[in-house]
Amino acid sequence: MMSKTQQITDAIVQQGILPLYFNPDETVSVDILRAVHKAGIKAVEYTNRGEAALNNFKKMVVVRNSEMPGMLLGVGTIKNLQEAKNYVSAGADFLVSPGFVKEVADYALGNDIFYAPGCMTPGEIIAAENCGVKFIKLFPGNMLGPEFLSGIKDIFPKLLFMPTGGVDTTRENIEGWFKAGVCAVGMGSKLISKKLMQEKDYQTIENESRAVLELIQAIKN
Repeated sequence: MMSKTQQITDAIVQQGILPLYFNPDETVSVDILRAVHKAGIKAVEYTNRGEAALNNFKKMVVVRNSEMPGMLLGVGTIKNLQEAKNYVSAGADFLVSPGFVKEVADYALGNDIFYAPGCMTPGEIIAAENCGVKFIKLFPGNMLGPEFLSGIKDIFPKLLFMPTGGVDTTRENIEGWFKAGVCAVGMGSKLISKKLMQEKDYQTIENESRAVLELIQAIKN
């Protein structure tokens, strides 16, 4: 039987994008989840930011379980082991960090939980790889750029890479990353902007998510 970690890896790679967002309002958080799900998204990262995040996430899990079977719901900005455990208890399918946190990596690997640490240097990537991590979030993506990955990828033939931070919705930007060798792109405010959230423009969030999903499939094929 395939491990849970491998199932989530495959889902993100197949999708080619991991949308991520946070909103302090529980209802808005849930409605955005519905919008991206309607667009065909099967895996989403919710950002652990501020006091409301965990309660919002619990509500999102309830709605996901009743309305969106098969949707993978992960949590980002995990900075310590306690946060990881809190969200896994709340129903998180996977964990993402802005940096490499060894305690979280050990916990995730020991419990067959997908974990993508944020790395900015070859040293951080080596530390993560030596711990058993297979999926690296390049962060912040816009500061590193596709050239960074092109320069280091051959050193890490067994790792998968996903840039997050400043990845744009344009074909030129996304294509540049895939040509450099990423397996997916993490996309936050360029896709689910503060303006769209403030205006509760869920239709545009759905339309743009679908458009980027289709663009990525076209680039990959």
